[in-house]
Amino acid sequence: MCSIEFENHRPLYDWVVNKIGFEKKPHQYEFARLNVTHTVMSKRYLRSLVEQGVVDGWDDPRMPTLCGLRRRGYTASSIIEFVKRAGVSKAFSIVDIDLLEHCIRDELNFNAQRRIAVIDPVKVVIENYPEDKTELFQIKNNPNDPEAGERQIPFTREMYVERSDFLKEKSPKFFRLYPGGEVRLMSAYIIKCTGFEIDAEGNVTLIRCEADLETGGKNPADGRKIKGTIHWVSASNCIDADIMKYGLLFNEENLTALPEDKSYGDYLNPDSIKKISGAKLELSLSNAKPGDKYQFVRNGYFCRDTKNAGTFNSIVDLKDSYTIKEK
Repeated sequence: MCSIEFENHRPLYDWVVNKIGFEKKPHQYEFARLNVTHTVMSKRYLRSLVEQGVVDGWDDPRMPTLCGLRRRGYTASSIIEFVKRAGVSKAFSIVDIDLLEHCIRDELNFNAQRRIAVIDPVKVVIENYPEDKTELFQIKNNPNDPEAGERQIPFTREMYVERSDFLKEKSPKFFRLYPGGEVRLMSAYIIKCTGFEIDAEGNVTLIRCEADLETGGKNPADGRKIKGTIHWVSASNCIDADIMKYGLLFNEENLTALPEDKSYGDYLNPDSIKKISGAKLELSLSNAKPGDKYQFVRNGYFCRDTKNAGTFNSIVDLKDSYTIKEK
């Protein structure tokens, strides 16, 4: 088997085969290259990215190499499924990279255990909760897999939530936390914001709340409906980690037909990598091994980096744009 540009060599190939006199003659089959949107498959150019230090080696998680995909968190089975769905053809085509993301997302949705990670944390103080108390709440490891079991997460007076889950003022259709508003802490209590503190630049540094202590893992007795649920992690029972958010290496969708005055380098995405330091992760992730994959609740799928300790790489977002395009 060979790529389509070797089709003209088949007469020479067949001549050699006939002259050798094989009892069972082999046959040459040609197929088109696997082109993927926002991706370059040229080994020559990929080598230049490595040599110029544009990427972190051949296994950079943005690279379309097997070692790069592996470090990013893609599994062998997801790559095989992608190739099966893309199919083999002699006609030129470009496969949407969303299909590749769909394959790994679909697999991890059923296989990956859920964990809590607050990527952009802001501290919350539950003012009516005892300072010296630690309470344990049960949470499912994977709602799609009953055999995955449950784990316990500690609840304390001080915790972290996502900064994006809080607004200084009430806004229509925002069902998370704001002054005077209530929200459910996932698998724990309903809390109500009573105030907040800001720094000189206006950034929120602390959120003050009170908990409805009769709602631990259950609905309020008065029947009121709480629309929003947010994730959280205990401030005294968490670890710090670096989060590497990876995007598309190139902004251009079709890199197989560039204008004559342009090169691949003109379309490099300057925002293809973002490092976020100081994320707060639940304590159980301190035992994560290199390559272990998880769904960080409400944030996406991540894996423990194989090269840098205390670092988790983004694999793919939760939202599946590929299925939307299929409709």
